[in-house]
Amino acid sequence: MSFSDPETVARYADGPARQVPGLHALHTMTHLLLAEAMPDDGRVLVLGAGGGLELRVFADAHPAWRFTGVDPSAEMLALARATLDERLAGIELHEGYIDSAPEGPFDGATCLLTLHFLDAAERLRTLAQVRRRLRPGAPFVVAHHSFPQEATEKARWLERYAAFATASGIDAANARRAIDAISRRLPLLDPDADVALLSQAGFERIELFYAAFTFRGWVATAPS
Repeated sequence: MSFSDPETVARYADGPARQVPGLHALHTMTHLLLAEAMPDDGRVLVLGAGGGLELRVFADAHPAWRFTGVDPSAEMLALARATLDERLAGIELHEGYIDSAPEGPFDGATCLLTLHFLDAAERLRTLAQVRRRLRPGAPFVVAHHSFPQEATEKARWLERYAAFATASGIDAANARRAIDAISRRLPLLDPDADVALLSQAGFERIELFYAAFTFRGWVATAPS
């Protein structure tokens, strides 16, 4: 997917809910997990914030929180601004990658549907940079494609992803093109490898909270 293509960006708001099982619940669970350890006026780093879908949910649920969103796509950030509208008063948006994020310290962080675009080395570097920007004991919520990578199992889970997309209204041919692209283009990892990277980056108390076909989500804690 090209997040700089205007047509792709224009259709973005309709796509994730049809491709990610329980997307709305994922957003709700994410802000609930953050709230377990964040102050009422906490500051949240949102990595991969383009489109603004999760930021809108977070800002509506916790209007006193302050948010810093980071995304490499100027087009997606423009969509986020349109999506967020009057909520922008408490939100800063930065174009770039993790290195473009302020130093913090942040009271919590999220990275949803983003890390599967990065290879293992860049994921580890990104995770370490997120952890470095968090105050001690701060929560970090992450979710993305993460499923078994042995050939037979990988094919089975991708077929399930396509079946969900088709059942959600995506054209079957487009769903098949999507799983082909995911298989060939994304540097996918299995869940054990993802947990290992979180640990190597310095996070503690890594807990699985979300599993939906090819997607997994964890909540972890910056060391105290």
